[in-house]
Amino acid sequence: MLDPLIKRAGLPADASLAQVVEAVHRIPFGLPADRSAHGTLEEWRGTCTTKHDLLAAALEQGWPETKPRLVHRVHLCTPDTARERIGEDAAQAVPEDGLWDVHRYLVVEIAGERVALDVTYPSTPGWDGASSMRVAAGEGADHEAGPDADRELRVLEAAHCDPRSRERFISALSASLAAA
Repeated sequence: MLDPLIKRAGLPADASLAQVVEAVHRIPFGLPADRSAHGTLEEWRGTCTTKHDLLAAALEQGWPETKPRLVHRVHLCTPDTARERIGEDAAQAVPEDGLWDVHRYLVVEIAGERVALDVTYPSTPGWDGASSMRVAAGEGADHEAGPDADRELRVLEAAHCDPRSRERFISALSASLAAA
């Protein structure tokens, strides 16, 4: 995944870790038709799930010493949380009493420290190359993914989320960010 990402993002062949993280961060937020890392690379849009899958695969290939691990955060997204973290349009897509969601981000090891990388929204601050990025989701329970992260995500979504509300929110969020 690293070489196709470097080519698609227009990075130099010897791109740094920070350049690769920033390239995935700049990919627009949106639901790719093929909800996978490959789909995100081909369609050049992705969600928290697909963008972090792509980044994890690229880091495994180019910087295995970072030991990338996917993390799922189960959290309650309220209109206020959405407004603060994403914007007014997203907040309007959240029911008044909130909606439960499962957000995916990545944890890596840098200089012996665990560092959170969240490249979900291109509008959020980029990575400084050393410290943790702010996780796009509000506070919640984190679950480090095992070998079948997608299955684990589906299990968490089935246990915590209303699929229709969540899909409406993601669709509204995609439309809102595309218009921005």
